[in-house]
Amino acid sequence: MAKLMMLTLLGLGLALFRDHRASYQTRLNAFREVTPVELPNCNLVKGIETGSEDLEILPNGLAFISSGLKYPGIKSFAPDKPGKILLMDLNEEDPKVLELRVTGSNFDQSSFNPHGISTFTDEDNTVYLLVVNHPNFKSTVELFKFEEEEKSLLHLKTIRHKLLPKYVYISELLAHKIHVYEKHANWTLTPLKSLDLNTLVDNISVDPVTGDLWVGCHPNGMKIFFYDSENPPASEVIQIQDILTEEPKVTLVYAANGTVLQGSTVASVYKGKLLVGTVFHKALYCEL
Repeated sequence: MAKLMMLTLLGLGLALFRDHRASYQTRLNAFREVTPVELPNCNLVKGIETGSEDLEILPNGLAFISSGLKYPGIKSFAPDKPGKILLMDLNEEDPKVLELRVTGSNFDQSSFNPHGISTFTDEDNTVYLLVVNHPNFKSTVELFKFEEEEKSLLHLKTIRHKLLPKYVYISELLAHKIHVYEKHANWTLTPLKSLDLNTLVDNISVDPVTGDLWVGCHPNGMKIFFYDSENPPASEVIQIQDILTEEPKVTLVYAANGTVLQGSTVASVYKGKLLVGTVFHKALYCEL
């Protein structure tokens, strides 16, 4: 009887494992392969080799890029080097990237591990950069002032709070969804709709001219978390038009199987130019 019970429990455990594994593989799109969708005028950005996980483009064409993210379970090509913020001027004929020097006596640059970034421009046209940082794999938000003439970032403040790791997700990565909320004057949110997609959606950028959404996506999330240089993670960029309508238009603008660009996380546009970032790899610059 005891042996029979043990075999029964073992069988139940294996069944639960198979069910859990199947669910995990489904959420990660583990068996999906990519059919390439190429753009005619694309080039890898020189000087970016260790990731471009998030980026934001100002209305004047200056792009801020976070690079060098190190995160548990994610591949890093420079595990012993601190992260950095790069600057790229999309108005240039052949734009180059420049590492922004960080100033400020209270900032530990050796543990800088930048993740998501956002910008804010005040009434005096002063640009501030807010950076999600993971020093020693903790979570903070760093506030910087962009000093354009000096090509530097002045560190103003580190924001710490026990609630910072509890996020509001607009893109739900493993559910393959984008959620749309209405923002009210009192900062509360009301859900309006959800859009289902056949890919793992990462960072979202909004075109300030058209209102279109541009999203960096992972066609197969399993390849992100279990990196294999012989079978690297693919990349996808989608454009979503009229997302508030009954039938939003979703266009696959770019797709690559990992031979050129691995693990796209973000895409943003400026005057017919597209910039695509990755979690740990390179960055791609295209003329649309």
